[in-house]
Amino acid sequence: MTKPRTSRTATTQKALKTAPPAPPIERIHEKTAPGAQVFGVRINRRAADRLRAGHLWVYASDIESVEVPAGEPPALVPVADSRGLLLGTALYSPTSQIALRMILREAIDEAAWLQLLEARLRAAIRRRRPLLDEQTNACRLCFSEADELPGLVVDKYGDLVILQLLARGLDSAGVRESCVRVLREELAPSAILERPDPRVRELEGLSAPSLEPLYANAAAVVSTEFRLNGLTFHFDANSGQKTGAFLDQRANYAAAAEWARRMGFASRDAGGRALDVCCYQGGFALHLAQVCAQVRGIDASRASLEVAERNLLANRLRLAAQVDWVEGDAFQILRDWSDAGESFDAIVLDPPAFAKSLRAVEGALRGYKELNLRALKMMRPGGLLVTCSCSHHVGWSELESSVASAAADARRRVRLLERRGAAPDHPVVLNLPETEYLKCLVLEVE
Repeated sequence: MTKPRTSRTATTQKALKTAPPAPPIERIHEKTAPGAQVFGVRINRRAADRLRAGHLWVYASDIESVEVPAGEPPALVPVADSRGLLLGTALYSPTSQIALRMILREAIDEAAWLQLLEARLRAAIRRRRPLLDEQTNACRLCFSEADELPGLVVDKYGDLVILQLLARGLDSAGVRESCVRVLREELAPSAILERPDPRVRELEGLSAPSLEPLYANAAAVVSTEFRLNGLTFHFDANSGQKTGAFLDQRANYAAAAEWARRMGFASRDAGGRALDVCCYQGGFALHLAQVCAQVRGIDASRASLEVAERNLLANRLRLAAQVDWVEGDAFQILRDWSDAGESFDAIVLDPPAFAKSLRAVEGALRGYKELNLRALKMMRPGGLLVTCSCSHHVGWSELESSVASAAADARRRVRLLERRGAAPDHPVVLNLPETEYLKCLVLEVE
């Protein structure tokens, strides 16, 4: 005898009766004490979808309403979608285009946030420990959103630690004290200095930082030496770009020297000739000087070239290459040299960010093409071209297209050896495309 079939509807009803009740939907006001003022920020659907996909930013244009206590804007605000459903807690920057930076996907107060900040900073530092050794004692200890600490950048240069607070919600004594406590306990540095970014300070409305160190175990020290890949570099906290040096290129410095070695430049006529364009303080140039017999560096900044010369002198005993520095505009110099028939076995192009906004991308691509065109015209057959972009808004395909277009105009054939990014202490988070800003193409030119 055939058993009667249970209907799908009946099965579903039975499951609903036995299943545990669904958790209640949390709304922005539900954790507020009776009689307390309700405040927070509501954002539009586009921004809410972006946060649910793992991004951490909300732009000012995506905010639908803001209700905050009177007086000084709070550092932290709860964030909800247009229906009032809680999305989490964010650092609040009322004057910035990036108005909200999410720190947690639930409600949290300031005391709990400082505990969370300390835990995340410790975790970030411990992730970097394997990158530090006798050959390299400098790295980025905390990379903002990539380490779940939006707006917080911490760099280590030998015994000095540099702190940058790049979001208004971090601009507090509590945040500074928490950072100093963790850094002292984890690293025991000789000094911890805060170095603001002037442009970000203006955009975010940050307070003027103290000129005194946040911590010093002796007399205030603002300069030191640090090591990258076995080479020595000078550091001065009161000068230079970013926090003082381009730590993100560390692995690419070593890769450029390794490719020059593999390609046998040391055995070529005159031992190989290399050019570092936009050399800053000589990072690529000094690494290539371990392989090539002649190296030139070009930069528009005299102050940077003076540091590059100091770095050269610090490494002179291990570098037999002839190294010289040229001050001037890279575009003009490359035009003049390519027209004059100069030639090189290896050329590195590491310009500053040409596109700091989407509107600047078109002009940036013209700049990248021009630099690469001039470099390709000076490349000897079988030469090495290392070309970089630190513009987040210029993607891989756009950079590669500009180089390919330059190669076509120069009538050169280029072979891709490697695509490279920032060093491991600048990790990329796939949900946060802004963390993948540095792009480096290693090419063989025929």
